[in-house]
Amino acid sequence: MKRFALVLLLLCAAALGDDADWVSRNGLFVVRYKAEIEPLTINTLHAWRLHLENAAGEAVPGASIQVSGGMPLHNHGLPTEPRITTELGGGDYRLDGLRFHMAGPWEITLSITAGSSTDTVVIALIL
Repeated sequence: MKRFALVLLLLCAAALGDDADWVSRNGLFVVRYKAEIEPLTINTLHAWRLHLENAAGEAVPGASIQVSGGMPLHNHGLPTEPRITTELGGGDYRLDGLRFHMAGPWEITLSITAGSSTDTVVIALIL
């Protein structure tokens, strides 16, 4: 039953795509992303533009964002080491070095620290 619920959740997430708001686990942050390439394709190195807001809808500058992820159903991580390379201003950040090497459900985990606040956003994708 848990596997069915995870698949259903991931299918809904895939339908949302990069137009969705992704709320952090504790509700401190909201993230939106725009992929450099659409649709996301297998074995193509690409970048995302992340937009980070607090719960009040205000842009969050100066955040530290660590990136991890993988395929939870396959029990492996990302094939690359994506990272934030540039703060673009207005709560926007450039995430470089993403590559997905196989089709299926993926998760991108953003560990965010801004001031004294720390929280995690998990973006679920189906490729």
